[in-house]
Amino acid sequence: MKVNLSGSETIDVPPQTLWDAVIDPATLQKAVPGCRDMRAVGAADYIMTLDLKVAAVGGSFEGKIALSDMSPPHSCTINLSGEGSLGTGTGTAKVTIADAGEGKSTISYDADGDVGGLVAGVGQRVLMGVAKHLTRQFFTALKAHFTSPKREKSEGGTTQKKTSR
Repeated sequence: MKVNLSGSETIDVPPQTLWDAVIDPATLQKAVPGCRDMRAVGAADYIMTLDLKVAAVGGSFEGKIALSDMSPPHSCTINLSGEGSLGTGTGTAKVTIADAGEGKSTISYDADGDVGGLVAGVGQRVLMGVAKHLTRQFFTALKAHFTSPKREKSEGGTTQKKTSR
Protein backbone atom coordinates (compact mmCIF):
# COMPACT_ATOMS: atom_id res chain seq x y z
CA MET A 1 0.00 0.00 0.00
CA LYS A 2 1.36 3.41 -1.00
CA VAL A 3 1.66 6.19 1.57
CA ASN A 4 2.36 9.84 0.71
CA LEU A 5 2.89 12.53 3.33
CA SER A 6 4.07 16.12 3.05
CA GLY A 7 4.04 19.25 5.14
CA SER A 8 6.13 21.78 7.03
CA GLU A 9 6.72 23.07 10.55
CA THR A 10 8.34 26.22 11.89
CA ILE A 11 10.67 25.66 14.82
CA ASP A 12 12.20 28.39 17.00
CA VAL A 13 15.87 27.64 16.31
CA PRO A 14 18.28 28.60 13.51
CA PRO A 15 18.78 26.15 10.59
CA GLN A 16 22.14 24.79 11.79
CA THR A 17 20.74 23.97 15.25
CA LEU A 18 17.75 22.21 13.69
CA TRP A 19 19.99 20.31 11.26
CA ASP A 20 22.24 19.13 14.09
CA ALA A 21 19.19 17.83 15.97
CA VAL A 22 17.58 15.97 13.07
CA ILE A 23 20.76 14.03 12.29
CA ASP A 24 21.52 13.21 15.95
CA PRO A 25 20.40 9.65 16.86
CA ALA A 26 19.90 10.50 20.56
CA THR A 27 17.59 13.41 19.71
CA LEU A 28 15.73 11.35 17.13
CA GLN A 29 15.25 8.46 19.53
CA LYS A 30 13.45 10.82 21.89
CA ALA A 31 11.38 12.47 19.15
CA VAL A 32 10.34 9.50 16.96
CA PRO A 33 7.15 8.00 18.42
CA GLY A 34 7.68 4.46 19.69
CA CYS A 35 11.46 4.52 19.09
CA ARG A 36 13.08 2.14 21.54
CA ASP A 37 16.59 2.39 20.09
CA MET A 38 18.42 4.37 17.39
CA ARG A 39 22.13 4.09 16.71
CA ALA A 40 24.50 5.49 14.13
CA VAL A 41 26.26 2.75 12.17
CA GLY A 42 28.06 5.10 9.80
CA ALA A 43 28.42 8.79 9.01
CA ALA A 44 24.88 8.97 7.57
CA ASP A 45 23.42 5.53 8.40
CA TYR A 46 21.34 4.48 11.38
CA ILE A 47 19.49 1.43 12.68
CA MET A 48 16.38 1.70 14.82
CA THR A 49 13.84 -0.34 16.72
CA LEU A 50 10.26 0.89 16.98
CA ASP A 51 7.31 -0.34 19.01
CA LEU A 52 4.14 0.86 17.31
CA LYS A 53 0.41 0.28 17.34
CA VAL A 54 -1.57 0.92 14.18
CA ALA A 55 -5.31 0.65 14.85
CA ALA A 56 -5.71 -2.75 16.61
CA VAL A 57 -2.39 -4.06 15.25
CA GLY A 58 0.70 -3.60 17.43
CA GLY A 59 4.24 -4.84 17.25
CA SER A 60 7.89 -4.05 16.76
CA PHE A 61 9.77 -2.88 13.71
CA GLU A 62 13.50 -3.06 12.93
CA GLY A 63 14.65 -0.53 10.39
CA LYS A 64 17.53 1.09 8.57
CA ILE A 65 17.87 4.77 7.73
CA ALA A 66 20.34 6.16 5.20
CA LEU A 67 20.80 9.88 4.57
CA SER A 68 21.85 10.95 1.09
CA ASP A 69 22.06 14.10 -1.02
CA MET A 70 23.14 15.93 2.13
CA SER A 71 23.57 19.69 1.90
CA PRO A 72 23.99 20.80 5.55
CA PRO A 73 22.11 22.62 6.99
CA HIS A 74 19.65 22.92 4.11
CA SER A 75 18.50 19.54 2.84
CA CYS A 76 18.85 15.79 2.61
CA THR A 77 17.05 12.71 1.41
CA ILE A 78 16.08 10.07 3.97
CA ASN A 79 15.83 6.47 2.76
CA LEU A 80 14.01 4.04 5.08
CA SER A 81 13.53 0.29 5.05
CA GLY A 82 12.47 -2.20 7.64
CA GLU A 83 10.40 -5.12 8.73
CA GLY A 84 8.88 -6.61 11.82
CA SER A 85 5.79 -8.15 13.30
CA LEU A 86 3.73 -5.33 11.75
CA GLY A 87 4.91 -6.05 8.23
CA THR A 88 7.38 -4.38 5.91
CA GLY A 89 8.02 -0.85 4.80
CA THR A 90 10.23 1.23 2.54
CA GLY A 91 10.23 4.93 1.91
CA THR A 92 12.03 8.06 0.83
CA ALA A 93 11.60 11.56 2.21
CA LYS A 94 13.07 14.79 0.89
CA VAL A 95 13.69 17.16 3.81
CA THR A 96 14.44 20.87 3.43
CA ILE A 97 15.34 23.34 6.18
CA ALA A 98 14.96 27.05 5.42
CA ASP A 99 15.76 30.13 7.47
CA ALA A 100 12.45 31.66 8.57
CA GLY A 101 14.07 34.76 10.07
CA GLU A 102 14.27 35.90 13.69
CA GLY A 103 16.20 32.76 14.70
CA LYS A 104 13.54 30.39 13.36
CA SER A 105 13.60 27.64 10.75
CA THR A 106 10.99 25.98 8.58
CA ILE A 107 11.44 22.27 7.98
CA SER A 108 9.54 20.83 5.02
CA TYR A 109 9.14 17.19 4.06
CA ASP A 110 7.76 15.26 1.12
CA ALA A 111 7.66 11.51 1.73
CA ASP A 112 6.61 8.49 -0.31
CA GLY A 113 6.44 5.02 1.14
CA ASP A 114 5.16 1.53 0.59
CA VAL A 115 3.94 -0.75 3.39
CA GLY A 116 2.90 -4.38 3.36
CA GLY A 117 1.81 -7.10 5.74
CA LEU A 118 -0.47 -6.69 8.75
CA VAL A 119 -0.13 -2.93 8.92
CA ALA A 120 -1.36 -2.57 5.33
CA GLY A 121 -4.45 -4.57 6.29
CA VAL A 122 -5.84 -1.68 8.37
CA GLY A 123 -6.59 0.25 5.19
CA GLN A 124 -5.40 3.42 3.51
CA ARG A 125 -7.61 5.84 5.44
CA VAL A 126 -6.66 4.48 8.88
CA LEU A 127 -2.98 4.20 7.92
CA MET A 128 -2.86 7.82 6.71
CA GLY A 129 -4.57 8.99 9.91
CA VAL A 130 -1.98 7.16 12.01
CA ALA A 131 0.89 8.50 9.85
CA LYS A 132 -0.33 12.09 10.31
CA HIS A 133 -0.76 11.54 14.06
CA LEU A 134 2.78 10.13 14.40
CA THR A 135 4.16 13.06 12.40
CA ARG A 136 2.44 15.54 14.75
CA GLN A 137 3.87 13.65 17.74
CA PHE A 138 7.37 13.79 16.21
CA PHE A 139 7.29 17.55 15.67
CA THR A 140 5.78 18.19 19.11
CA ALA A 141 8.61 16.19 20.70
CA LEU A 142 11.25 17.87 18.52
CA LYS A 143 9.99 21.33 19.50
CA ALA A 144 9.98 20.27 23.16
CA HIS A 145 13.62 19.22 22.79
CA PHE A 146 14.53 22.84 22.11
CA THR A 147 12.55 24.19 25.06
CA SER A 148 13.58 21.57 27.63
CA PRO A 149 15.26 22.69 30.88
CA LYS A 150 18.58 21.22 29.67
CA ARG A 151 18.62 23.84 26.92
CA GLU A 152 18.13 26.80 29.27
CA LYS A 153 20.65 29.56 28.92
CA SER A 154 22.30 31.20 31.88
CA GLU A 155 22.65 34.94 31.59
CA GLY A 156 24.12 37.09 34.34
CA GLY A 157 23.60 34.46 37.05
CA THR A 158 19.92 33.93 36.25
CA THR A 159 18.47 31.17 34.18
CA GLN A 160 16.05 31.96 31.42
CA LYS A 161 14.08 29.25 29.68
CA LYS A 162 13.67 29.51 25.91
CA THR A 163 10.00 29.35 25.01
CA SER A 164 8.32 28.76 21.68
CA ARG A 165 5.79 31.14 20.28
